[in-house]
Amino acid sequence: MSDKQKYRVVRLPATTCVKAMEKEQRLLEQVKQGSFSQALLLWRCTSPAIVLPAGRKWQTTEPLREWLAQRGWDILQRRSGGSPVPQSPAMLNIAHMYTLTAAQSYAVKAAYQLLCDSLLDFFVSLNITAEIHPTPHAYCDGDYNLNIHGQKIVGTAQRVLTAPGGRRVVLAHACLLIDDVLESIIPPVNACNAFNNIPDRVKLNAHTCLNRHLADTLSTDELFTGLIHAFSRHAVLV
Repeated sequence: MSDKQKYRVVRLPATTCVKAMEKEQRLLEQVKQGSFSQALLLWRCTSPAIVLPAGRKWQTTEPLREWLAQRGWDILQRRSGGSPVPQSPAMLNIAHMYTLTAAQSYAVKAAYQLLCDSLLDFFVSLNITAEIHPTPHAYCDGDYNLNIHGQKIVGTAQRVLTAPGGRRVVLAHACLLIDDVLESIIPPVNACNAFNNIPDRVKLNAHTCLNRHLADTLSTDELFTGLIHAFSRHAVLV
């Protein structure tokens, strides 16, 4: 098997955020060690959680934990993203990990564009036009949000790691809003801001979800298949 053929696709249609993140770390380590040149992890969780960026800015204080727990939300941390991200069964997560050789350069914009190009292809396959730009008042706002009619539908994040042999590994994340539960995901994000003395507040009308733009609801398997096909047009994943 050539390096180009060393890839892996993992589907987790009903898991927990903790188990999905553990799987992501195992896949990432395999890519770092050269077992695969790239991997694509697709997952949906069965219970909600807020994911905070690891670091001093965002603290998982006991009062915040209690506030979230009373409303059925867990709280976790990960080493990507800039502000709190809600996770719920109404969302679909994508983690794309791939290797850059010592001779290949890494650029933040190029890595984001590669991720967004795959996602844009996915939307095109559904006859939906999406645009890449920031979304004021959206959760975890960034330059590489995907939007429909100015409302955020996908958030993205990335990090790069060193690997043996002078290689680097890019871990690119995307979180896609599927079902219309927007009213339930906004308060936990704003609570994280409030308990951490961050003045920003997320607004409901800054967001949209896929099912608002489809005539027929797609199953999780259909969504996974469509995303794999979209990523295959930019990476060897078929």
